[in-house]
Amino acid sequence: MKIRSAREIGHLIRDSRKRLGLTQAQLAARVGASRKWIIDLEAGRRTSDLRLVLRAANAVGLDVHATERTRDPAHEGFSIDDVLIEAARRAPE
Repeated sequence: MKIRSAREIGHLIRDSRKRLGLTQAQLAARVGASRKWIIDLEAGRRTSDLRLVLRAANAVGLDVHATERTRDPAHEGFSIDDVLIEAARRAPE
């Protein structure tokens, strides 16, 4: 998934936390942060500690990868996730 904002990563962490059946308090304990910090993270509010964001992602089983964008205008906006989602949507049942 291509993350474009703090809100998107917050929602991704929230959804993963819920799938794992973790409360915000449980995730906070795993991360070493307060429940309020988790609430702010999941809402996409500013957080001052990237280290905690990465810990939260790790705690819910998310790997964070950074990929350099291409400078080729023909490839701008291309996302393999978008292609796979579209292909799955169009596939016959």
